[in-house]
Amino acid sequence: MRKVIVHIDLNAFFVRCEEIKNPSLVGKAVAIGHEGRCGIVSTCSYEARKYGVNSGMPMYKAKQLCPNLIIKPVDFAYYHTFSELFVKHIKKITPKVEVASIDEVYADFTDVIREVKDVEKYLKTIQEDLFKQTKLKCSIGVGPTKFLAKMGSDYKKPMGVTIIRKRDISAILFPLSIDKMFGVGKKTCPRLENIGVKTIGDLYEKLMNEDFDTMNILGKFAYVLKDWLSGNGDDLVVSSPDDPKSIGNSSTFPHDTSSIDEISIMFKNLAYEVSNRAKKENKLGSTIQIVVKDPLFTTRNKSITLKEPTNDSQLIFQTAIKLFEKNFANKTVRLVGLTLQNLIDPREIAVQMTFFDYEKYEEESKTKLLINELNRKLKKPLLKRASEVEKNVNK
Repeated sequence: MRKVIVHIDLNAFFVRCEEIKNPSLVGKAVAIGHEGRCGIVSTCSYEARKYGVNSGMPMYKAKQLCPNLIIKPVDFAYYHTFSELFVKHIKKITPKVEVASIDEVYADFTDVIREVKDVEKYLKTIQEDLFKQTKLKCSIGVGPTKFLAKMGSDYKKPMGVTIIRKRDISAILFPLSIDKMFGVGKKTCPRLENIGVKTIGDLYEKLMNEDFDTMNILGKFAYVLKDWLSGNGDDLVVSSPDDPKSIGNSSTFPHDTSSIDEISIMFKNLAYEVSNRAKKENKLGSTIQIVVKDPLFTTRNKSITLKEPTNDSQLIFQTAIKLFEKNFANKTVRLVGLTLQNLIDPREIAVQMTFFDYEKYEEESKTKLLINELNRKLKKPLLKRASEVEKNVNK
């Protein structure tokens, strides 16, 4: 029996979170992002999409297309709360859950639906239960591989359920336009269209014949796409271990991008997620690694080891974006990932200290907490430790 892989994708997730906070936004054209010439649409409501607004579009252009567009700033902390509710809900069904990004998961349902007679009805029940518990809407795709499950969740939105078996590939996927093909970016689509690849079916035919122009455009990735469209490919759902040695998250952009503003926002989101998970696991990490995947799915990574272990989101973000700017500036990317590695329990640090050093460390921590609390009450960072002042004077 082949595996049953499910991809669950939250519909217009950021917008939906804002609608839950403010129900008056329901049914209106809403975009998430920041205003200004450099502003980018992170995501938008389905009503906004009717005007031609889409993810990755400059915000000024979105406002030209939709003058009544409501723009809401990104609130990652708030969205992350709903993301956690979503993941916990799916983990009640199966522990075999792989978090793909803040708004999507892969899950292995092979054992779950073994005795289920009407799979589509069962999945509809999962949709309805998720909405009742969290008010979130999702689309679900099912297939024997991750690729087919992902294509299934994209096939019907919002609140769709699509099952794509190997025998269904030609009927469901081949008629779709080439821009609907997962893995083929916006820059690659026009090049394929110029050589007669208008649909996914056209692509499959060219790949099977190893058409020179097609293979030249796609390079080694052509063999991956050929595998996917033949019903083969990755079917392994990797869930997080109970005692992780590293904590990481990655997220795929809705479009290929080289915008440092957009990439920075994504890294800030990932840093918040990684930091939050590390704090819940009571872990500190001394190595920060970033992963970058380009439009041809070539993956590269860079890492740096800090002087002291941390789980601070701001420090993780600043380190990650510096790594990116140093190694991948102006590169077009499809996915970025961030991992906190070499994790330890803070108590391990205490064990390694002498008694005197530990007392000093504990006292400094208490002092820092007190100063932070006073600054919060004053609403200004007026107070500092003497050691911090001395450092600034000596610079």
